[in-house]
Amino acid sequence: MNIAINGFGRIGRQALRIILEQHPTMHVVLINDLTDDKTLKHLFQFDSTYRTYNNPKAFDGVTMTAEKDPTKLPHRDLKVDVVLECTGVFRKREDAALHLKGGAKKVIISAFKIQQGFMTTIHSYTNDQQLLDLPHKDLRRARAAAINMVPTSTGAATAVGLVLPELAGKLDGMAIRVPTPTGSITDLTVVVTKKTDAEAVNAAFKKAAKGPMKGILGYEERELVLSDFIGDSRSAIIDAPSTKVHTEKGVTIVKVIAWYDNEWGYSNRLVELAKLVGSKL
Repeated sequence: MNIAINGFGRIGRQALRIILEQHPTMHVVLINDLTDDKTLKHLFQFDSTYRTYNNPKAFDGVTMTAEKDPTKLPHRDLKVDVVLECTGVFRKREDAALHLKGGAKKVIISAFKIQQGFMTTIHSYTNDQQLLDLPHKDLRRARAAAINMVPTSTGAATAVGLVLPELAGKLDGMAIRVPTPTGSITDLTVVVTKKTDAEAVNAAFKKAAKGPMKGILGYEERELVLSDFIGDSRSAIIDAPSTKVHTEKGVTIVKVIAWYDNEWGYSNRLVELAKLVGSKL
Protein backbone atom coordinates (compact mmCIF):
# COMPACT_ATOMS: atom_id res chain seq x y z
CA MET A 1 0.00 0.00 0.00
CA ASN A 2 1.45 3.35 -1.05
CA ILE A 3 1.04 6.27 1.36
CA ALA A 4 1.48 10.01 0.88
CA ILE A 5 1.93 12.34 3.85
CA ASN A 6 0.82 15.92 3.31
CA GLY A 7 2.29 18.02 6.11
CA PHE A 8 5.40 16.74 7.85
CA GLY A 9 4.91 18.35 11.26
CA ARG A 10 4.45 16.67 14.63
CA ILE A 11 1.75 14.22 13.47
CA GLY A 12 3.20 13.59 10.01
CA ARG A 13 6.62 12.73 11.43
CA GLN A 14 5.22 10.35 14.04
CA ALA A 15 3.06 8.70 11.39
CA LEU A 16 6.14 7.95 9.27
CA ARG A 17 7.98 6.54 12.27
CA ILE A 18 5.02 4.29 13.17
CA ILE A 19 4.75 3.03 9.59
CA LEU A 20 8.48 2.24 9.46
CA GLU A 21 8.43 0.46 12.83
CA GLN A 22 5.12 -1.38 12.76
CA HIS A 23 3.60 -1.64 9.27
CA PRO A 24 5.94 -3.29 6.73
CA THR A 25 3.18 -3.56 4.09
CA MET A 26 2.74 0.21 4.02
CA HIS A 27 5.19 2.31 2.02
CA VAL A 28 5.47 6.09 2.21
CA VAL A 29 6.21 7.22 -1.35
CA LEU A 30 5.53 10.96 -1.03
CA ILE A 31 6.03 13.62 1.64
CA ASN A 32 4.81 17.12 0.86
CA ASP A 33 5.75 20.03 3.10
CA LEU A 34 6.75 23.62 2.37
CA THR A 35 9.84 23.33 4.59
CA ASP A 36 13.14 22.34 2.97
CA ASP A 37 14.11 18.64 2.91
CA LYS A 38 17.22 19.06 5.07
CA THR A 39 15.27 20.60 7.93
CA LEU A 40 12.47 18.04 7.69
CA LYS A 41 14.88 15.11 7.83
CA HIS A 42 16.73 16.65 10.77
CA LEU A 43 13.52 17.17 12.76
CA PHE A 44 12.45 13.61 11.97
CA GLN A 45 15.71 12.15 13.25
CA PHE A 46 16.07 14.34 16.32
CA ASP A 47 12.86 14.61 18.34
CA SER A 48 12.86 16.36 21.72
CA THR A 49 9.94 14.25 22.95
CA TYR A 50 10.46 10.79 21.42
CA ARG A 51 14.25 11.02 21.21
CA THR A 52 16.64 10.27 18.37
CA TYR A 53 15.49 7.91 15.63
CA ASN A 54 18.32 6.49 13.56
CA ASN A 55 17.10 4.85 10.38
CA PRO A 56 19.35 5.60 7.40
CA LYS A 57 16.75 4.13 5.02
CA ALA A 58 13.81 6.14 6.36
CA PHE A 59 13.55 8.28 3.22
CA ASP A 60 14.56 5.68 0.65
CA GLY A 61 12.06 5.68 -2.19
CA VAL A 62 10.31 8.78 -0.84
CA THR A 63 9.64 11.71 -3.17
CA MET A 64 9.90 15.03 -1.30
CA THR A 65 7.87 17.96 -2.62
CA ALA A 66 6.96 21.48 -1.48
CA GLU A 67 3.66 22.07 -3.28
CA LYS A 68 0.91 24.34 -1.91
CA ASP A 69 -1.79 23.01 -4.24
CA PRO A 70 -2.78 19.36 -3.46
CA THR A 71 -4.18 18.93 -6.99
CA LYS A 72 -0.65 19.30 -8.35
CA LEU A 73 0.88 16.55 -6.23
CA PRO A 74 2.07 13.46 -8.17
CA HIS A 75 -0.33 11.02 -6.50
CA ARG A 76 -1.26 9.33 -9.77
CA ASP A 77 2.34 8.97 -10.97
CA LEU A 78 3.41 7.49 -7.63
CA LYS A 79 0.34 5.23 -7.45
CA VAL A 80 -0.69 6.63 -4.07
CA ASP A 81 -3.46 4.66 -2.37
CA VAL A 82 -4.06 6.76 0.74
CA VAL A 83 -3.10 10.30 1.73
CA LEU A 84 -2.50 11.20 5.36
CA GLU A 85 -3.61 14.84 5.52
CA CYS A 86 -1.49 16.20 8.36
CA THR A 87 -1.24 19.92 7.61
CA GLY A 88 -4.20 20.90 9.78
CA VAL A 89 -5.24 23.16 6.88
CA PHE A 90 -7.38 20.86 4.71
CA ARG A 91 -9.77 19.68 7.42
CA LYS A 92 -13.07 19.94 5.55
CA ARG A 93 -14.08 17.13 3.21
CA GLU A 94 -14.16 19.36 0.13
CA ASP A 95 -10.65 20.63 0.91
CA ALA A 96 -9.16 17.20 1.63
CA ALA A 97 -10.86 15.87 -1.52
CA LEU A 98 -8.49 18.01 -3.58
CA HIS A 99 -6.02 15.13 -3.18
CA LEU A 100 -8.44 12.90 -5.08
CA LYS A 101 -8.16 15.20 -8.09
CA GLY A 102 -4.44 14.55 -7.99
CA GLY A 103 -5.04 10.82 -8.20
CA ALA A 104 -5.15 9.69 -4.56
CA LYS A 105 -7.77 7.01 -3.96
CA LYS A 106 -8.61 7.83 -0.35
CA VAL A 107 -7.89 10.62 2.10
CA ILE A 108 -7.89 10.16 5.90
CA ILE A 109 -8.65 13.41 7.71
CA SER A 110 -6.39 13.69 10.59
CA ALA A 111 -22.06 -0.13 29.56
CA PHE A 112 -23.50 2.84 31.25
CA LYS A 113 -26.07 4.82 29.39
CA ILE A 114 -25.11 8.49 29.53
CA GLN A 115 -27.78 11.16 29.86
CA GLN A 116 -25.44 14.14 29.59
CA GLY A 117 -21.91 15.10 30.42
CA PHE A 118 -19.03 17.54 30.27
CA MET A 119 -15.40 16.89 29.53
CA THR A 120 -12.32 18.96 30.21
CA THR A 121 -9.10 17.95 28.53
CA ILE A 122 -5.90 19.09 30.21
CA HIS A 123 -3.89 19.22 27.02
CA SER A 124 -0.21 19.80 26.27
CA TYR A 125 0.44 22.95 24.29
CA THR A 126 0.58 22.67 20.50
CA ASN A 127 2.18 24.60 17.66
CA ASP A 128 -1.06 26.51 17.18
CA GLN A 129 -0.08 28.52 20.26
CA GLN A 130 2.57 31.21 20.54
CA LEU A 131 5.83 30.44 22.30
CA LEU A 132 6.01 34.08 23.48
CA ASP A 133 3.27 36.70 23.70
CA LEU A 134 2.46 37.41 20.04
CA PRO A 135 -0.70 38.09 18.00
CA HIS A 136 -3.18 35.22 17.49
CA LYS A 137 -6.86 35.20 16.53
CA ASP A 138 -7.52 33.52 19.90
CA LEU A 139 -6.33 36.04 22.49
CA ARG A 140 -5.56 33.32 25.01
CA ARG A 141 -3.53 31.27 22.54
CA ALA A 142 -1.64 34.50 21.86
CA ARG A 143 -0.01 34.19 25.28
CA ALA A 144 3.28 32.39 25.97
CA ALA A 145 2.47 28.67 25.84
CA ALA A 146 5.42 27.45 27.92
CA ILE A 147 4.56 29.49 31.03
CA ASN A 148 0.75 29.59 31.03
CA MET A 149 -2.33 27.47 31.53
CA VAL A 150 -4.60 28.47 28.66
CA PRO A 151 -8.37 27.83 28.62
CA THR A 152 -9.55 27.24 25.06
CA SER A 153 -12.06 25.36 22.95
CA THR A 154 -12.00 21.71 21.90
CA GLY A 155 -13.84 19.81 19.20
CA ALA A 156 -13.44 16.51 21.05
CA ALA A 157 -16.93 16.46 22.57
CA THR A 158 -18.55 17.07 19.19
CA ALA A 159 -16.32 14.43 17.58
CA VAL A 160 -17.52 11.83 20.09
CA GLY A 161 -21.06 12.37 18.83
CA LEU A 162 -19.94 11.78 15.25
CA VAL A 163 -18.45 8.35 15.97
CA LEU A 164 -20.92 7.38 18.71
CA PRO A 165 -24.29 8.69 17.47
CA GLU A 166 -26.03 7.72 20.70
CA LEU A 167 -23.99 10.44 22.45
CA ALA A 168 -24.63 13.16 19.87
CA GLY A 169 -25.72 16.36 21.59
CA LYS A 170 -25.19 14.91 25.05
CA LEU A 171 -21.61 16.05 25.64
CA ASP A 172 -19.87 19.40 25.74
CA GLY A 173 -16.35 20.30 26.70
CA MET A 174 -13.39 22.61 26.82
CA ALA A 175 -9.61 22.37 26.94
CA ILE A 176 -6.94 23.81 29.15
CA ARG A 177 -3.56 23.91 27.43
CA VAL A 178 -0.67 23.41 29.84
CA PRO A 179 3.15 23.78 29.57
CA THR A 180 4.05 20.18 28.69
CA PRO A 181 5.27 19.14 25.20
CA THR A 182 3.00 16.12 24.76
CA GLY A 183 0.64 13.98 26.78
CA SER A 184 -2.80 14.96 28.03
CA ILE A 185 -5.54 13.93 30.41
CA THR A 186 -9.31 14.00 29.99
CA ASP A 187 -11.63 14.64 32.92
CA LEU A 188 -15.08 13.32 31.99
CA THR A 189 -18.09 13.89 34.24
CA VAL A 190 -21.41 12.34 33.19
CA VAL A 191 -24.90 11.76 34.53
CA VAL A 192 -25.90 8.11 34.04
CA THR A 193 -29.33 6.53 33.95
CA LYS A 194 -28.89 4.03 36.77
CA LYS A 195 -27.23 3.91 40.15
CA THR A 196 -23.73 2.45 40.20
CA ASP A 197 -20.43 2.73 42.07
CA ALA A 198 -16.75 3.27 41.26
CA GLU A 199 -15.96 -0.44 41.46
CA ALA A 200 -18.56 -1.29 38.82
CA VAL A 201 -17.42 1.52 36.53
CA ASN A 202 -13.79 0.43 36.79
CA ALA A 203 -14.74 -3.20 36.25
CA ALA A 204 -16.46 -2.28 32.98
CA PHE A 205 -13.42 -0.38 31.74
CA LYS A 206 -11.05 -3.15 32.83
CA LYS A 207 -13.10 -5.75 30.97
CA ALA A 208 -13.19 -3.63 27.81
CA ALA A 209 -9.44 -2.95 27.99
CA LYS A 210 -8.75 -6.70 28.07
CA GLY A 211 -11.36 -7.54 25.46
CA PRO A 212 -12.70 -5.74 22.38
CA MET A 213 -10.86 -2.47 23.10
CA LYS A 214 -7.47 -4.05 23.78
CA GLY A 215 -4.71 -1.88 22.35
CA ILE A 216 -7.02 1.14 22.12
CA LEU A 217 -8.23 1.48 25.70
CA GLY A 218 -5.99 0.99 28.70
CA TYR A 219 -6.73 0.47 32.38
CA GLU A 220 -4.23 1.46 35.05
CA GLU A 221 -4.50 0.88 38.81
CA ARG A 222 -1.02 2.13 39.69
CA GLU A 223 -0.63 5.75 40.76
CA LEU A 224 1.26 7.07 37.73
CA VAL A 225 1.85 10.53 36.24
CA LEU A 226 1.91 12.06 32.76
CA SER A 227 5.49 11.15 31.83
CA ASP A 228 4.64 7.46 32.33
CA PHE A 229 2.32 7.61 29.31
CA ILE A 230 4.54 9.40 26.79
CA GLY A 231 4.90 7.11 23.78
CA ASP A 232 1.86 5.01 24.76
CA SER A 233 0.01 4.02 21.58
CA ARG A 234 -3.37 3.57 23.27
CA SER A 235 -6.00 6.29 22.81
CA ALA A 236 -7.04 6.44 26.47
CA ILE A 237 -5.76 4.87 29.67
CA ILE A 238 -8.27 4.92 32.51
CA ASP A 239 -6.78 6.15 35.80
CA ALA A 240 -8.69 3.74 38.05
CA PRO A 241 -7.82 5.33 41.44
CA SER A 242 -9.38 8.60 40.23
CA THR A 243 -12.81 7.17 39.33
CA LYS A 244 -15.51 8.75 41.47
CA VAL A 245 -19.27 8.17 41.71
CA HIS A 246 -21.76 10.31 43.61
CA THR A 247 -25.50 9.70 43.96
CA GLU A 248 -27.84 12.30 45.41
CA LYS A 249 -31.65 12.51 45.16
CA GLY A 250 -31.80 9.80 42.53
CA VAL A 251 -29.14 11.37 40.29
CA THR A 252 -25.89 9.46 39.74
CA ILE A 253 -22.81 11.35 38.58
CA VAL A 254 -19.68 9.52 37.40
CA LYS A 255 -16.23 11.08 37.03
CA VAL A 256 -13.56 9.29 35.02
CA ILE A 257 -9.98 10.36 34.33
CA ALA A 258 -8.09 9.07 31.27
CA TRP A 259 -4.50 9.66 30.16
CA TYR A 260 -3.34 9.77 26.53
CA ASP A 261 -0.39 10.83 24.40
CA ASN A 262 -2.07 13.30 22.06
CA GLU A 263 0.64 12.91 19.40
CA TRP A 264 1.66 9.25 19.51
CA GLY A 265 -1.76 7.77 20.24
CA TYR A 266 -3.45 9.88 17.56
CA SER A 267 -0.76 9.06 15.00
CA ASN A 268 -1.21 5.34 15.63
CA ARG A 269 -4.95 5.55 15.01
CA LEU A 270 -4.33 7.61 11.88
CA VAL A 271 -1.99 4.98 10.42
CA GLU A 272 -4.32 2.11 11.41
CA LEU A 273 -7.25 3.85 9.73
CA ALA A 274 -5.19 4.37 6.59
CA LYS A 275 -4.34 0.67 6.59
CA LEU A 276 -8.02 -0.24 6.96
CA VAL A 277 -9.10 2.10 4.17
CA GLY A 278 -6.32 0.87 1.90
CA SER A 279 -7.31 -2.76 2.46
CA LYS A 280 -10.77 -2.02 1.05
CA LEU A 281 -9.61 -0.36 -2.18
